[in-house]
Amino acid sequence: MQRQATHADSWYSGDPRTLNRQLERWLEAVQPSGEFSPPIKGSKAIIGPHAGYSYSGPNAAWAYKSIDTTGIKRVFILGPSHHVYIRTCALSACQSYATPLGSLPLDRETIDELEKTGKFEVMSRSTDEDEHSIELHLPYVRKIFEGMDIKIVPILVGAVTTQDEAAFGALLAPYLTRDDTFTVVSSDFCHWGKRFSYTFYYPSPPPCEGLKLSRSTPRSTMASLPSFPIHKSITALDQEAIDILTIPTGDKPAAEVHVEFANYLTRTKNTICGRHPIGVLLGALAVIDENAPGGGMGRSVKMQWVKYDHSSECETLEDSSVSYASAYVLF
Repeated sequence: MQRQATHADSWYSGDPRTLNRQLERWLEAVQPSGEFSPPIKGSKAIIGPHAGYSYSGPNAAWAYKSIDTTGIKRVFILGPSHHVYIRTCALSACQSYATPLGSLPLDRETIDELEKTGKFEVMSRSTDEDEHSIELHLPYVRKIFEGMDIKIVPILVGAVTTQDEAAFGALLAPYLTRDDTFTVVSSDFCHWGKRFSYTFYYPSPPPCEGLKLSRSTPRSTMASLPSFPIHKSITALDQEAIDILTIPTGDKPAAEVHVEFANYLTRTKNTICGRHPIGVLLGALAVIDENAPGGGMGRSVKMQWVKYDHSSECETLEDSSVSYASAYVLF
């Protein structure tokens, strides 16, 4: 059974030539800097956005340009569930996933091993094909690993607790650390605006108390918008998350970063839709990290963010935007 590319011709081009040219153009536009010289040798994971390519395609290129494809045969793809509510993680029943650039076979052996743990559900075909968070990464995966014999392990991450994130991360860590394995984590950042039921606002650069903008917001607060526009507040809000998720932060173990990220989400309610897949990755890093009690799996962990932008710049309560951020991970 093959999962069809159900979002082609709407969220991204379904024409192979057009899509290939777009991906090549976006990847070529990624320019090295003093601190960023892609591909990143030994990179093991990326975090990247999953919106329509006209919005997030150029940003995602920064994550994909980071990938060192050397020796990779298997790619895990962790994406959040937007259409069904599940309290666990789910695997695909398909044999392959279609993309306009060619199909991607699934690693059924690894998926069957994971299913036998009893910790995962199995997606129905409709759930699999309705979800966009994994599909939007497939053309990039096919492009970056062009000509290579790779298989994928898609995992849909539901509304799991922080403790469950840690448990799934620990379960996956032995797989993710294999030399022939790479991991893609799918997430957009802040979804801001009334249509997302999220209008959190910092009236000045943090640290300061945040509030919810609404028609009943005092005029004195609304008067601060020209001096500290909503889009700058959104950037500051997302930057808090990015700062927390930048590893290493001294000798702080990845497990502490996971807790800080969870606390940040509780405090701000930031609508980072891939917060749970990111949490599962952090759960794996907590086991892998040499700074963990007992030395973990003895590996040095690094998470570096390389690109951030918005779909638009919000100025008023009637505006909306989605934020996109890309990172690479070493371990």
